[in-house]
Formats: sequence, C-alpha cells, structure tokens
Amino acid sequence: MNDEQLLRYSRHVLLNEIGIEGQQRLLDAHALVVGAGGLGSPAAMYLGAAGVGRLTLVDHDSVDFTNLQRQIAHDLSRLGLPKVDSLRMRVQSVNPDVQVRALVRRADGALLDELVAAADVVLDCTDNYATRQAVNAACVRQRRPLVAGAAIGFEGQISVYDVRMPHSPCYACLFPPDAAFEETACATMGVFAPLVGIIGTTQAAEALKLLAGIGEPLAGRLLMLDARAMRWDEVRLARQAGCRVCGVRC
Repeated sequence: MNDEQLLRYSRHVLLNEIGIEGQQRLLDAHALVVGAGGLGSPAAMYLGAAGVGRLTLVDHDSVDFTNLQRQIAHDLSRLGLPKVDSLRMRVQSVNPDVQVRALVRRADGALLDELVAAADVVLDCTDNYATRQAVNAACVRQRRPLVAGAAIGFEGQISVYDVRMPHSPCYACLFPPDAAFEETACATMGVFAPLVGIIGTTQAAEALKLLAGIGEPLAGRLLMLDARAMRWDEVRLARQAGCRVCGVRC
C-alpha cells in the first residue's frame, strides 16, 4: 500500500484482526455483485469504500422513480440510466481507485459461470427466485462463497453458502429449485426502505470478512430479521445429502 492508501484505510489497519495484511487482501480481491438495486446499492458502496480492488456489477434493469425510496446509490439525475452504471458512478465517486466493471445483462447460467469463476466472493442481491438458484448453482460449480440476502415487506434474511466448508449447505439445500414458491414483488407488497440497507450492509460485512480472512462467517446459519420488532432470529442449517445442486459435487 502507498501512503495515500494507508491513510484512506487507516481505520481498518488499526483493527488487529485486519491490519495491513488484511487490507492488502481486500485491495487484491474481486467481488461479484449480482443485482444493483436495494441490496446491491449499499453492498457495493461499502465494498468499494472498504477498498475491495475490483467489483463486477450485473443487472439488466434501469433506474426508475419508484426505486429512489430505498435504492440509495441512485438519484433523480440517474432516471432511465442502467442501474449498474449508476452504481458504478456512485462507488467510484467515493473511491476512484476501485476498478468497477458494469454489465447491463441478465444473469443467466453461461454468464454466471464466467463471472463467478473470476471472483473471490459472490453477493446475491437479486429479487427473484430463478436468478438466486442460478447464482447458487454457479457458485457450487466454481466453488466460490456466496453471500445471499433477501428483503420484502418488513422481513429480511441473510446467510453465507460456502461449499468449500465440509458441512456448509448451498442455497438449494434450504430452498430446493423444484419447490413450489410464490414470488412476491416489491411493487405489490412493498418494502420498508431501511430494511434493504440493513441486509445489504450485512452482506458487505460478510463478504469483507471472507475476503480478509477474519471472524466467523454466517455459513451454516440463516439470520432472519423482523424489522417491525427489530428482532433477529437465527436458524442453524445443514447440508442436505440429497441436494440436487451440491449433494453430488461436494
């Protein structure tokens, strides 16, 4: 690190658990953020501010007026702009040293295999079940840790799925791909504005811990938040031997 970086990241360097070596690991790291909306905005902004050297952002959507209630990376000047471009500009306005690649694409299987293989950690910040399953499957195939968050109404959840760990489940162990699932959209149910900030920021924290090699990751644990009572509940998770996604490969 040069003198400017030592100053910028000094509050990390002062933490014994991170220090200069941990911060250097962040500077050398590459994070993939799938989704540039409510969860992706705070997640990517904190990853960039913390000094993760490379970020790849993937989202096919554009900034809409109704997004501004909760998607804090975007503003009135960005209406109609691809969300990944808006988020890239926001991250680089905070930390211009971060290399940000913005892809206006749908996250399909072929693209995800390519992007996940090149990343050190993956953050699922999407809002639909099919994409979550595709991201998880790619992470299992490429053996990359996945930090998955979700938020709707007043309820959120987050966990880490890391099949490199012997007993850690994948996302499909908990939510099987073929399970009947009723999709709920923000447009019909709504979402409490700060909720996506809480979950997205927690995703950034888990990703930074994984990249710096510190703390205890959320692997094998699902945190669920009821924002009405501001109460967190934790459920222990186990790998399912019969899982169609990770049961054979791991």
